Amino acid sequence: MNLSIKALFFVFITLSTLSSFSQNTNKELFNKIDTYLEASVINGFSGVVLVSKKGEIILSKGYGWADRENKILNSPSTVFNIGSVTKQFTASAILKLVEQGKVKTSDKISSYFIQTPIDKRDITIHQLLTHTSGISNRTGGFRYDEACKKQFLREFFESELQSKPGAKYQYANANYIMLTVILESVSGQTYSSFLNDYLFEPSQMKSTGYKSINFSTERLAHGYYYNTNDEKWTDWGTTQQHLPYNDKHWYSIGKGDIHSTIEDLYKWHLVLKNNVVLTSKTKEIQETPYVAENDKMTSYYGYGWAISQSRRDTKIVAHNGSNGLYFADFVRFIDDDVVVIYITNAFLGSESENVAREIGKMIFDSNYTASPISRNIYELVQEFMKTNASSNAGKLPDFLKKELNNEFNDNAILNRLGYSRLKKEDKPDWALELFKLNVKLFPEDGNLWDSLGEAYLKYDKEEEAIKSYTKAVELGSEGSKKILNELLKKD
Repeated sequence: MNLSIKALFFVFITLSTLSSFSQNTNKELFNKIDTYLEASVINGFSGVVLVSKKGEIILSKGYGWADRENKILNSPSTVFNIGSVTKQFTASAILKLVEQGKVKTSDKISSYFIQTPIDKRDITIHQLLTHTSGISNRTGGFRYDEACKKQFLREFFESELQSKPGAKYQYANANYIMLTVILESVSGQTYSSFLNDYLFEPSQMKSTGYKSINFSTERLAHGYYYNTNDEKWTDWGTTQQHLPYNDKHWYSIGKGDIHSTIEDLYKWHLVLKNNVVLTSKTKEIQETPYVAENDKMTSYYGYGWAISQSRRDTKIVAHNGSNGLYFADFVRFIDDDVVVIYITNAFLGSESENVAREIGKMIFDSNYTASPISRNIYELVQEFMKTNASSNAGKLPDFLKKELNNEFNDNAILNRLGYSRLKKEDKPDWALELFKLNVKLFPEDGNLWDSLGEAYLKYDKEEEAIKSYTKAVELGSEGSKKILNELLKKD
């Protein structure tokens, strides 16, 4: 064997070994992620996940039900509401107009709307994109209530600014709704048609859009929530069933409620990576960290994306979103060429928000194993109440700690469940015990003492109610003063 043949043989063996090692590593990663998610399904998890590394899809799979009643399982082609992940598409559409020379990010909104009041005349497109316009996060109504474009604009212009334009970051959906108004005005197209023509069609994203769908409705994931009054999981339906069928959707459009699949979102990642839809210069502008999102300056907002650094000092470009039922997280580890896309249609709790990040830990730390997502805490508490007498209320915190693998530290949970029970119980039982337990766990919260006082009053325990309201007032609960004074007058 001559030297050149030996060298080629060595290269071949080396590449084969590396390929085999990579395949084994990816298989191990798939198994670890899949085991984590399958174990979570037992606790009520349902959703979809796609993981790609170095251009290779490691996992693309559905878990749990898309439609429980009709026994339709989630799959990579199931269509979900992606919440505020929508904002990157609105921002990209505005940047497409910039590329076309039709707008500048430095443009003031007063150049588009002659009715702009003095306090808002200097708001720029850049400030809308970065949530630094000063507009309140309360501007606009409930996302699925009807509102025409004119109505939204009136509310936007009449609202009180929370800070001077450009002075402070404050995430507000109204910024992106206003961007959508500008988009439609400048382009002469509807939001849906512009995104379809310039973003979705060039990306071959055939299952992505705002309201209109051109596929079987059986592919739409239903949203599920745990109903504390009925004590069961409830089918909310699909987003399309809740959005108005006319054009009076101006509390929803632009800021959320686009529907998509993990397959389509991965296509979007690829066209961004390869500068297919936006130029490399535009992409750089979009993914620039303009303004800190928090006091610790660990995350910055770009244009429809949040930008941060990993512990390995690599760039992360991400965005999540939710309408309270669906939750989506789109995380791109830019320097590592890794992407994690996750969507759920049954929000179990705070752990449901961390799935993509937990998967990220497993990708970059082979020794890390994620614990399964816990069951919904309201479901857990109500299960405990069904199987225990109210005299056992003191055992509830230990039960929750075991089920949640963490200390119970949310003072609102038992308060909500207490009021839910208070409506149903004619004599002292679980409602009263939940309120009593809550003040024991969180004794410095005046609002909880007020709730306990209310429960005592329902059961004609005035002496105990006075003690509870007195404690509430001592802790600063202003609303308790009037009730306490009325009770003391009776004495």
